[in-house]
Amino acid sequence: MPALPALFVSHGAPTLALQPSPARDFLAGYGSELGKPAAIVVVSAHWETARPRVTAAASPETIHDFHGFPRELHAMRYPAPGDPALASRTAALLTAAGLGADPDPRRGLDHGAWVPLVLMYPDATVPVLQVSVQHHGGPAHHLALGQALRPLREEGVLIIGSGSLTHNLHDFAGQAVDAPPLPYVVAFGDWAGEAITQGRTADLLAYRSLAPQAARAHPTEEHFLPLFAAMGAGTQPGRRVHAGHTHGILAMDVFAFD
Repeated sequence: MPALPALFVSHGAPTLALQPSPARDFLAGYGSELGKPAAIVVVSAHWETARPRVTAAASPETIHDFHGFPRELHAMRYPAPGDPALASRTAALLTAAGLGADPDPRRGLDHGAWVPLVLMYPDATVPVLQVSVQHHGGPAHHLALGQALRPLREEGVLIIGSGSLTHNLHDFAGQAVDAPPLPYVVAFGDWAGEAITQGRTADLLAYRSLAPQAARAHPTEEHFLPLFAAMGAGTQPGRRVHAGHTHGILAMDVFAFD
């Protein structure tokens, strides 16, 4: 079986798991299209640490790291097993690349991991690990992090960078899920999408100074950094496999790096 692509998934709001939308429909069918991996490693925007950490629990808990959402969402669980042996191998790969890594036997799965996975692999039988992001590290650090993880793809592991192509919650003012995207969201998303699908890695690494409205699209970088992990784990250029927006501010694009 050929290696699965590395993915960058825009996970949007936690309500993606419940609320009808094109992004939800896409992810609900994408897992069966990809096939069942041996394990899944998610680099999530919602776990920031000083240096890389890897979940090492045998049975990771479902973390509800959000407030003010429907009770039904808080009641959801994603009981996928962990894989302590794979966690050790993942930490070893990161350490060998000079990045360092610490296994974390207590950390569970945050919504950056379980929300897209509850749609892609709802039976929750595939082992899932998370790797943290380092906000101070920037794009080049996360590209190297993804490159360190690349050998796992040859072992049947699906590597996912989970964030958002745009992420500025300050611009949310109660817009409907299908509200038209704000102009800056379109401008930044178009630029980033073209750079990804044209293989312009150097431009993406310098996106903060080159992309239109970069600081507004990403006031902080944690939701864009998983893109670089996916790029590093795959090869360039990437393929856009889904495009769309929710609430007018979140670009919900998904990219595959074969």
